[in-house]
Amino acid sequence: MNYWFECKVSYERQADSMGMKKVSESYLVDALNFTEAERRIIEEVTPLVSMGELEVVNIRRARIAELFLNDIPEDDRYFRAKVNFITIDEKSGSEKKTSATMIVKSDSLPNAVKELTAQLDGQMASYELAAITDTQILDVYQYVAPQK
Repeated sequence: MNYWFECKVSYERQADSMGMKKVSESYLVDALNFTEAERRIIEEVTPLVSMGELEVVNIRRARIAELFLNDIPEDDRYFRAKVNFITIDEKSGSEKKTSATMIVKSDSLPNAVKELTAQLDGQMASYELAAITDTQILDVYQYVAPQK
């Protein structure tokens, strides 16, 4: 079973004609454990770093239930959504809410809400959208099996 890890990396890049600037960027990585997440983020981001050293400054486990990604070039932002699924307890008759975190790739907040509700409306469960926020995530690296 794979897990999602939010990895923050830091490196220096050319800021302008004046010199170098240290930047920090966040990525989401699909991995089995922290060690693999670190290896994979270094492998994925190193080609993007033209100068200086790449440093992995933080890795934390992200509890993500679902990702809604697409290949549309204009959709370049990632939004974190908290969705409450509503079930009815048959014995007591009371509502029970179970929350889940989801990531949606979109170009704007309204379109992210639209995409998320379109995906969730196709499911049988009742839900409510509790929150949706923009993230600092620049890209998502899913596991791809090696070609044989």
